[in-house]
Amino acid sequence: MRVALFITCYNDTLFPQTGIATVRLLERLGHTVEFPENQTCCGQMHSNTGYGDEAIPLIRRFVKAFRDAEVVVSPSSSCVSNIRTAYLRSLVDTGDEALKRDVADLVPRVFELSQFLVEKLGVEDVGAYYPRRVTYHPTCNSLRALKVGEAPLKLLRAVRGLDLIELPDAQECCGFGGTFAVKNEDTSVAMLSDKMRTVLGTRAEICTALDSSCLMHIGGGLHRLRSGVRTVHLAEILASTEGDFIHGERR
Repeated sequence: MRVALFITCYNDTLFPQTGIATVRLLERLGHTVEFPENQTCCGQMHSNTGYGDEAIPLIRRFVKAFRDAEVVVSPSSSCVSNIRTAYLRSLVDTGDEALKRDVADLVPRVFELSQFLVEKLGVEDVGAYYPRRVTYHPTCNSLRALKVGEAPLKLLRAVRGLDLIELPDAQECCGFGGTFAVKNEDTSVAMLSDKMRTVLGTRAEICTALDSSCLMHIGGGLHRLRSGVRTVHLAEILASTEGDFIHGERR
């Protein structure tokens, strides 16, 4: 299958290794990965903060970049949920019927990585090897907006060497929420403290999720505690194989 990678501006700027892992994984599964270089932000920040009109130029650009794609895959449930739930809503009052048709045609071809693998391809075992004790945090967008369900857990359970530990109160928000963490700092920190407590209670070495933004928030808190627990995106775990480890350590 010809897959167009939507890396998201967040990963492109701060976590390029997540995009590299996504490409590596998809190519290992036999797909051809393309990267439209004219892609940019999907407009999630604008939509989430009530600036839907300002998101419209970014919607146009997204459509232009990906209109010819057989399928679009992204390692970000928050950006995919924005595309699926907010794009047409933002266009209600534009009167641009052509753009509405283009968006309606493109949206069903846009997938978050784990949903693409499990629901679109019917694949759960991707041939990964990751000898670590791991817990999974279902981010709010993946859990409530995109409703990925068991897809990430099915993929993690099939990874050889991985010890998957259930996260207590997993459905609780980590407190990031984009601009929420900036505008409501005290509340965000309190929510983060609760999330870190449950992560540390699992005695996991790694906390994984589908969104680098939430992993940055959780990972920053864990680092400040000098806990030794790291955050790793699901794509990086699924891309790992035995060749990435020497004597139990990552190359």
